[in-house]
Amino acid sequence: MVRTPEYEYQSLRLPRGTSRNAARQLLTEHAEYGHWELDRLRLYPDGSRTVRLRRKIIRQSRSW
Repeated sequence: MVRTPEYEYQSLRLPRGTSRNAARQLLTEHAEYGHWELDRLRLYPDGSRTVRLRRKIIRQSRSW
């Protein structure tokens, strides 16, 4: 039986004044230290961004 991986999600809202470099640095820190990966990035006409990050939920199976 093959199980599809389960993910947990986190959403971040970046205001329009956030520079690209600051956004990159924030996302890099989440990826390195929290093991998050980019799922979706939305750029709005006013310049703000919504970022959705995801990471796998690792479940341990019992080995009795």
